[in-house]
Amino acid sequence: MSTSTTLLALLEPGPAYGYTLKQNYDRWFARRRPLAFGQVYSTLARLTRDGLADQVEVESGHGPDRRLYRITAQGVGVVDEWVFAPEPPEASAAGTLHARVTVALLSGRDPADVLARQREAHLTRMRALQAQRRGSTGPELLAVTYELAHLDADLRWIEESGARLGAVREQLVAAREGDDDARG
Repeated sequence: MSTSTTLLALLEPGPAYGYTLKQNYDRWFARRRPLAFGQVYSTLARLTRDGLADQVEVESGHGPDRRLYRITAQGVGVVDEWVFAPEPPEASAAGTLHARVTVALLSGRDPADVLARQREAHLTRMRALQAQRRGSTGPELLAVTYELAHLDADLRWIEESGARLGAVREQLVAAREGDDDARG
């Protein structure tokens, strides 16, 4: 998810201060890690520099200046383009878990243990999400069910891969023997 475009989109309903944008971002999008204030203000500076947002007013007081921002017509165009552009499918086979299992196979470590530990971590997270889902509504419900679906797909991969470990190990041994024969 593009943090800068998401912050820009949060300006669409109306002008907002950086503090308000951070609160809204954290409320709707930062389920695991809140956005840092510094990132909000540096992003707003870039959005303003690029003509995607404008400063409407600056309020001076006892503390730092409060700057009110609004989205520009060009910014609305960027948000439209981002919202409607399909997200490219990612090759999950290139993920970290795949790499760990492959390294375990290649190094003689127990890949079944790698899969079992990951399965338990996934199940623990799924239980927490299922409890959270019961009280969730709106965008939070969408986020929780999205993560649950991905964890479920990962668990299917873990199960299928566990069933294939013997055959994959045999293929690796045969490939190594072929490499040894080729070397001479």
